[in-house]
Amino acid sequence: MFPLPLEILFIFVVTTPFVGWLLAKKNRQSLCGIYAASGLLISGIALYGLFSQVLDGNVVSDQQTSFAAGFRIDMLGVFMATIFIGLGLLVAVYSIKYMENDTGTMLFYTLLTAMIGGMVGVAFAGDLFTLYVFWELMSISSYVLVAFRKTEWEPIEAGMKYLIMSAAGSATLFLGMSFLYGITGTLNFQSLASALATAGQNAWLSMSFLLILIGFGVKASIVPLHTWLPDAHSAAPTPISAMLSGVVIETGLYALARTFFSAFASFQVQWSLVLAVLSIVTMTLGNITALLQKDIKRLLAYSSIAQVGYMLVGLAVGTQLGLTGTTLHILNHALMKGTAFLCAGAIIYRTGTRQLDDMAGAGRKMPLTAILFGISLFALTGMPPLNGFVSELTLFTSAVEANMAWLGIAIILNSILSAAYYLQVIRVLAKPASSEKLEKIKETPIIMLLPICIMAILIILLGIYPDPVLDLARRAAQSLLSMGG
Repeated sequence: MFPLPLEILFIFVVTTPFVGWLLAKKNRQSLCGIYAASGLLISGIALYGLFSQVLDGNVVSDQQTSFAAGFRIDMLGVFMATIFIGLGLLVAVYSIKYMENDTGTMLFYTLLTAMIGGMVGVAFAGDLFTLYVFWELMSISSYVLVAFRKTEWEPIEAGMKYLIMSAAGSATLFLGMSFLYGITGTLNFQSLASALATAGQNAWLSMSFLLILIGFGVKASIVPLHTWLPDAHSAAPTPISAMLSGVVIETGLYALARTFFSAFASFQVQWSLVLAVLSIVTMTLGNITALLQKDIKRLLAYSSIAQVGYMLVGLAVGTQLGLTGTTLHILNHALMKGTAFLCAGAIIYRTGTRQLDDMAGAGRKMPLTAILFGISLFALTGMPPLNGFVSELTLFTSAVEANMAWLGIAIILNSILSAAYYLQVIRVLAKPASSEKLEKIKETPIIMLLPICIMAILIILLGIYPDPVLDLARRAAQSLLSMGG
């Protein structure tokens, strides 16, 4: 039996095609988006019931045999599921207007709900086998969504590249899981932590670690496994770009954390150094490459790679404060990058172009969208008093306290580097209109502005008063560390 939020999501996955078909008969396709958003809202309400159960450190568990599907719902899982469903709900509302001219919208909303269901299943999984099943559901849905506009060549090419790399990563992950099962006879996270608590590093365990790092690392876009991301994120419909950058790649980070702090906790010192090096390489390459972009969606995509590097710092540090910083930054990044992509999508919706040079002056004709875009970009640089500053400061502090100040310095230097291309975007939007076409554009439609405004307000509120979510992130980090005893 699935947890209630998952059951609700899957009910809507099954029923959305039928509802969409009936609505298409009456030429009311846009209502399909409202139906999908309603499902996400109901699932979020059901999730609140689980939140009250795990708030004090309790665990809701439904474990079966060592190889059968099972769930282990703790504070970290509920925290992540809240992010997935919350951003998914806002994206679904935004899509009602953005996707109105596309055909096959019932397929779009079905796949969107299925992808979110897969991510929630990953967050609730109590063993690697269950996680893998939901991982594949998330992945397959996202492949199709990237290539959703199948009449254009770019989405097909990007979707195929994403499919090949991600499928190879999944196969590598499965092999690593097989090694773990051969060593311990279980894939249950709690049992893995117990079985390998005193195990030293050996060839088979090291091989399993490497394979799982590669498998999850592809989805998380850790350099050098990132090459699919810029193509997929820029070619996908903008609402899906927001989901891919905002939460899908973070699902890979979550899976890494869940596995590493259970199965591989016995040689944490060794793999922490590996993650530390990968974090610096990832954030630096992501920021430098973003500087060279003229396509606004590719720029934001490379920015997401850099943000993954920041999040890896907390995993490398491995302390409660470090994991708190990573968990908090996952939430903040979902808000910041979700806002940025949806604002970029609104500008593309009005201007018909993704090239920055062709957008010059759009901000003067879409002032509210430009202001909200600016808030998200300033937050991504880590500017106070916005939410990005709080999580980046937490990550910096954790690195210094763990005698890894060089990681903290890398965060600061890369934040300064990222400001260069974010300010360039703001400068372009603030220019005088560059063409007669831009002189005639209008502000973003209200239904698209609504989710953007909600996220922008949260960016400001969580920067000014971060204490409630900081406490929840701390509890989530503690639940991860307690799994390994």
